[in-house]
Amino acid sequence: MNSIAIFCGSALGTDPVYEQIAIQVGQSLAKHQITLVYGGGRSGLMGIVADSILQAGGKVIGVIPKQLVDRELAHPHLTELHVVQNMHERKTKMSELSDGFIAIPGGAGTLEEIFEQWTWAQLGIHLKPCAFLNIDDFYTDLIKFIQLTVEKGFTQTRFADALVVSDQIDVILTQFMHYTAPQPKWGMAADQQDLVKH
Repeated sequence: MNSIAIFCGSALGTDPVYEQIAIQVGQSLAKHQITLVYGGGRSGLMGIVADSILQAGGKVIGVIPKQLVDRELAHPHLTELHVVQNMHERKTKMSELSDGFIAIPGGAGTLEEIFEQWTWAQLGIHLKPCAFLNIDDFYTDLIKFIQLTVEKGFTQTRFADALVVSDQIDVILTQFMHYTAPQPKWGMAADQQDLVKH
């Protein structure tokens, strides 16, 4: 496990616990010598995670659309910064650079990013783990909803079971290191990377 993508809010949220967990995530990645891959921004929890791992001596790769760079939203001190043309290229690049994906607290963008990676895992576009860092029950209702989609026949049990959910970042990292991907839908192969581009 060399690199992990963190999806999180570009805002800080209303509870100081969110900032605390962002700091812990950065410190834990640095401790395990795992490179952070993230959206390249300097604001909100995104900036906190990046600052935390950098201060701990870790590496950070940012991926940001040119439009956001032009608005001076890019973090100025990253190990690497990839500037792409649009949001779709950003997500594709982050997927290529990462060995796993973790959502910590965030809003619509965070949910969209983690659910896209989870969907790609189901399709066999990649066989990488996805997780929710469920600090302070932030994602509890969402996980219940995912289970509802299983009960109603819209999500296969093995894909819901493959999601890693914990309120401890080190627990998630340990499970990532021992992760076994479920069989993809329809027997699709993991090397069908061209599907990501369409």
